[in-house]
Amino acid sequence: MWISPQQAGVEELVQNLALWLKLAVEACGALAIAAGVLLVAGRWLRQTLAGQPSDYNRLRLTFARFLALALELQLAADILSTAVAPSWDQIGKLGAIAVLRTALNYFLAREIREAEAGSLPAAGAPGASRRRA
Repeated sequence: MWISPQQAGVEELVQNLALWLKLAVEACGALAIAAGVLLVAGRWLRQTLAGQPSDYNRLRLTFARFLALALELQLAADILSTAVAPSWDQIGKLGAIAVLRTALNYFLAREIREAEAGSLPAAGAPGASRRRA
């Protein structure tokens, strides 16, 4: 006679593992934001102490990259939370959150691309084949 996954406790084990993984992914998203804040604050402080004018756009775009990564991680955590015994309410909330986070990420990525394209040297100019970091 076969034993069901529920009787063997496998279903509960998988649910617990998914919840732990969700927590780890959420923590990574929070750490990405914290790392971005620390990096941008450090660069701004270094520029200010050196008497250089702050390059606001470069600092903002650097932080935007960290935010985009954090949005991806938070969306992944939301997907994990609904992967385990989802209700229709949870699926609806995930759908709304996914649309909002995907839209935010799209516009962040587009702004980053446009800003990088604007910072590239004109075509044919010396160094035009190199991208600024």
